[in-house]
Amino acid sequence: MIKIVISGYGRMGKEIFSILQNREDVSLCTTEDIAAFNTDAAAESVCIDFTSPESFRRNYRFIADNFKAAVIGTTGWTDIREEVVTYFEERGKTMIYASNFSLGVNAFFEIARVASALLASLGEYDSYITEFHHKLKLDSPSGTAVTLREITETATGREVPVQSVRCGSIPGIHNLGFESADDRITLSHEAFSRRGFASGAATAALWTPGLRGVYDFRTLINEKLRKNLHNERD
Repeated sequence: MIKIVISGYGRMGKEIFSILQNREDVSLCTTEDIAAFNTDAAAESVCIDFTSPESFRRNYRFIADNFKAAVIGTTGWTDIREEVVTYFEERGKTMIYASNFSLGVNAFFEIARVASALLASLGEYDSYITEFHHKLKLDSPSGTAVTLREITETATGREVPVQSVRCGSIPGIHNLGFESADDRITLSHEAFSRRGFASGAATAALWTPGLRGVYDFRTLINEKLRKNLHNERD
């Protein structure tokens, strides 16, 4: 039995709850104030955090100090990423974090990496990113766009501009464009709902018992993909 505490019972928290609530191997509860959670219960639990950037900045030390493991889906804290990662590592706790827990987005990241490297070798393409989200999203650009920019800039060695739009109820659209004087190539990922993000976060929480250390979810997905490809070749 794995005990999971969902920190933040907003749209994403409710989606994760709906995915996990009927699993017989999961004991599930939620809280709006993780810092007030019982520390004895926390020591036996995995925390899934989908709160706000401000809340996570206040509470990550409490989570690392008291919980057995953590899955961090909150975005907007990349400027203190090294500080957070170091804190979890020093306390010997498992943490899985991601700018986006969607399995499709993480496949999109890998496609973007390969495409960026290939087109950079041709030396004729400029890159850009556009992203669209609902009007209540707090961070801009999105964590997903920031990760996409990091991937593309690493592969191309050039700065990549990002344009963000906040409007209506859009779950999330990310476009990566490559443009030369002669043509344009566009890669795009569109989320139809929050279900894909929630499913990936729930999966990450279920993986934590077999892990120790701090992991980017994208790295775990890529390792599993490479392992599966290797097994197929064998």
